[in-house]
Amino acid sequence: MNLRKYGEKAYKVAVIHGGPGAAGSVKPICEELSKFCGILEPLQTEMSVEGQLIELKGILEENTEEPIILIGHSWGAMLVYMFAAKYNHLVKKVILIASGSIEEKYYKDLQENRENKLTEDEKIELKRLQQIFSNPLGHDMNRVFAKFGALMEKLDSYAPLEVSNDDSLYNYEIFTKVWPEAHALRKSGSMYEMGKDIKCEVVAIHGDYDSHPAYGIKASLEKIIPNFKFYKLENCGHSPWTESYAKDEFYRILKDEIL
Repeated sequence: MNLRKYGEKAYKVAVIHGGPGAAGSVKPICEELSKFCGILEPLQTEMSVEGQLIELKGILEENTEEPIILIGHSWGAMLVYMFAAKYNHLVKKVILIASGSIEEKYYKDLQENRENKLTEDEKIELKRLQQIFSNPLGHDMNRVFAKFGALMEKLDSYAPLEVSNDDSLYNYEIFTKVWPEAHALRKSGSMYEMGKDIKCEVVAIHGDYDSHPAYGIKASLEKIIPNFKFYKLENCGHSPWTESYAKDEFYRILKDEIL
């Protein structure tokens, strides 16, 4: 299964999860937005950046009849950014939620931000998980990957609500295959250059407490996207739909942008 559908046809919006390999993580967004329109939730299964782009193209062509609004979270935001550059004819608008940086120079800021938030116990746990990543034999790596993701989410949250998460769908192998390739695209400058081919409107939504630097994504995109809009959410971390103080404003912005 690489697709879940919400609401009724016609499907006007597709919401793309993060990770790579964190399928199911945007289910709450899909459920909320399906009150207003039909929603597609692609669950990426391919083991390369190009494979995921082609997989998404196939899903959209099979399930939509006109250009669609693409919403991506974290890695999913980076993916839909690249998708809009390559397949302009399929995209009406792109909405990037808590996007990872598309320029390598901002990556060190993410690392420093996270390191500064770690407690001593979290440093121990992070080191333990990193040791397992280095020697995965005998471990359920999908579960380890989910635990790592939960720790990163904790660091990047300001005032989180209890929100169910489909972590049973997390896939460590997809992460290990796709992320190094994506990182190389960013490091080479190719990812940034792709943005020059985007023709549609691009909207970025970013929390002020997110370790992924808001100023980085704003500075990068406003240089290359002619039709660009940026929303900064106060008292908000990496997943706005889970944040006590930002959730309502987040959904208000999304609804305004898609309706």
